[in-house]
Amino acid sequence: MYVTEGPDNRVKVSDGTLTSTSTVTRYSRQDVLRILHIRAKQLRAWERAGLASFSGTYSFQDLVQLRKLRDLRATRLSVANIRASVHAMSAVSGMANPLLEAATMRSGSRLVFRHLGAVMEPIARQFVFDFEGHRDLVKAECDGWSAAQIGNRTGLMFLEAVRREESGRKNEAIDLYQAILKLDAGHAAAAINLGTIFYNQRQFANSEHLYRQAAEADPNYALAFFDLGNVLDELQRLGEAVEAYRTAIRLAPNYADAHYNLALAYERLNERRKALKHWMAYLKLDSTGPWANHARGQIRKILDREKLMIVSRGSRTGGLKAC
Repeated sequence: MYVTEGPDNRVKVSDGTLTSTSTVTRYSRQDVLRILHIRAKQLRAWERAGLASFSGTYSFQDLVQLRKLRDLRATRLSVANIRASVHAMSAVSGMANPLLEAATMRSGSRLVFRHLGAVMEPIARQFVFDFEGHRDLVKAECDGWSAAQIGNRTGLMFLEAVRREESGRKNEAIDLYQAILKLDAGHAAAAINLGTIFYNQRQFANSEHLYRQAAEADPNYALAFFDLGNVLDELQRLGEAVEAYRTAIRLAPNYADAHYNLALAYERLNERRKALKHWMAYLKLDSTGPWANHARGQIRKILDREKLMIVSRGSRTGGLKAC
């Protein structure tokens, strides 16, 4: 969710997971990449293959489907073979979306689908023996599990934690996020989401610890440093907040919210010329809406106060000089 500072003096905060506070949860494209630990290139390949629909936002069901695709690809099953099996299953079963409506597993170079107690290999149109039966892999003890098995377990737990958080069952979500981090202390997404719950409960020490844990687990995770900056700002540790925001921007130069919050922090430190640079950067990335209007207002104030003017450099605009 976003809580933002603008005309009403609130700071922009993102949990990086939930793009809506309404009863219908939507996940942004960046959320999906982060939650599922996949690359944009992978997602585009699935879209081109017709295994996923291109969208700017995704539902929880979309997330489940994409997670299945990720796990199937992790078994080195090709996109072409997955697509062939999915299309064949649709043809023989009438299912609109076999990846959501049936359980899947690899069998050689193809997929088999378990549905209503039966297991089918749809390309050959054959029923196969279900050696797995109805064994619940997720309930197995984790001792001795491989990294891949733990990753699968924590992936399921993470999706369930997000679902419970969105439905208002925050305490249950907290328990799940904590359980994930016991299994995998480097699960950055779980640390971020748990940190944000604590942030919203004003448990800033716990929040800071979790954001730092996420940043240590993934030093290239811009969101972790952005959220760390927010909690340090709340703790009145502005110098540290500035460094966290600067790191977020170094990792993601087009991170508009980080430019916004860094400009605010510089203003509080009375470093207005540095703030001006980031107000201008924010406007280049987000030129409409109340936050853009607020940025324009701050630019005007700084220019008036510092006796500065914006001058043209060739075909570019944005150079500054004292007058």
